[in-house]
Amino acid sequence: MELSSRDLAKKDVRSLLLKQSVPASIGILFMTVNILIDTIFVGRWIGSLAIAALSVVTPITFFISSMGMAIGTGGGSVLSRALGAKDREKALTTFAHQIMMTLGISSVFVAAGLFFRDEILYVFGANGDILKPAQEFFFPILLAVPFQALCMMGNNVIRAEDKSRHSMISMIISAISNLILDIVFIKVLGWGVFGAALATSISFFLCFAYIFWFFVYRSELRLKWEYFSWKNKIAGEITSLSFVTFARQGVISVLAILLNHTLFAQGGEHAVTVYGIISRMLMFALFPVLGITQGFLPIAGYNYGANNHKRVRETVAVAIKYATGLAILIFIVILIFARPITAVFTTDADVIRDTPKALRWVFAASPIIAIQLIGAAYFQAAGKATRALLLTLSKQGFFLIPLILILPRFFGIFGVWVAFPIADVLSTIVTGIFLKKEMAEHLNED
Repeated sequence: MELSSRDLAKKDVRSLLLKQSVPASIGILFMTVNILIDTIFVGRWIGSLAIAALSVVTPITFFISSMGMAIGTGGGSVLSRALGAKDREKALTTFAHQIMMTLGISSVFVAAGLFFRDEILYVFGANGDILKPAQEFFFPILLAVPFQALCMMGNNVIRAEDKSRHSMISMIISAISNLILDIVFIKVLGWGVFGAALATSISFFLCFAYIFWFFVYRSELRLKWEYFSWKNKIAGEITSLSFVTFARQGVISVLAILLNHTLFAQGGEHAVTVYGIISRMLMFALFPVLGITQGFLPIAGYNYGANNHKRVRETVAVAIKYATGLAILIFIVILIFARPITAVFTTDADVIRDTPKALRWVFAASPIIAIQLIGAAYFQAAGKATRALLLTLSKQGFFLIPLILILPRFFGIFGVWVAFPIADVLSTIVTGIFLKKEMAEHLNED
């Protein structure tokens, strides 16, 4: 039997974190499997150049759909604290505004993508022979972006209700349907990159269909039309916290642009293909750590709203401990199995030769990233938007982008790979300092 949101204040933190994090981790796993399946299938059935095309298109569409993730995460913080403070009206109004904002903003970006397709693809690194397959992949995915955005937003609200099992199911539906449709469209019908894009687009719609069903029949948040009356105060509160996640995704997109152009200049299409595989592993391999971060947010937000600071401190400590243990295991697996992992994606001998070393360097500092992820998530859950924004942007924005601009000039393509662990170490140190100070000054009251 599922628990209500009130149990976020009552159950043992360890069991509650597992209850929240395991479905979130499985959901993230299946969501990233969508991307992995596309990459593996197009790499083996179409060619390694198609992987480069995916590495160009995915950051574009993910940037647009991340509006939903941003509004879901920021609004989820508002919603969790409202539920913790027993303010149901505010929770319902917040949810209604999340829907309106996600639909409106994602639709505007889709229209811009349709009108400026080639210009956008070029900016994101569709150079040389990469452009043609990137164009084929872009259009079907772009049209499905509003559904993807609504899925990302809805899943964050579901977790804020402490119903994370349903979030997991929606992502499983998306991943399984994508797998089946990929086989049909690419292997059976021979539709190539377009088939892979169409399969992914349909899987986003099916995910949205399940989430829509959940909010109609299973959610505690039963909306009425009156809640869709626009309120600037609620929209502003959501926006201030949503900006944290959206800014992070924006910086990630800028990073993707810089990486694709830098890698193309250093090693042509081949280097972009190598990073295409690494970027998929960055999304996939860390899914349990990201799942703990997602599971942590509603627990911390609810108890912060209820002024239960002792429980918030405990939640932070447990989340960092669990996430660090998992990150260490992930690093060991990458260290040992980098070459077999690469061989899953492609049969290109040059790519299989060059990717493992780069993969190990990119993941070199992964054992310590839990502090950075949980620390930034705490400030977002607590509604402290400025600090959450600064810490969220610290790795990609303040450290990784400058390092990518500087190191390749001296070390060539190796400078790109070594920039990742250096940025991880620096951002973790900064986050650790902020988090320690916060615990001493503001969570030491009871």
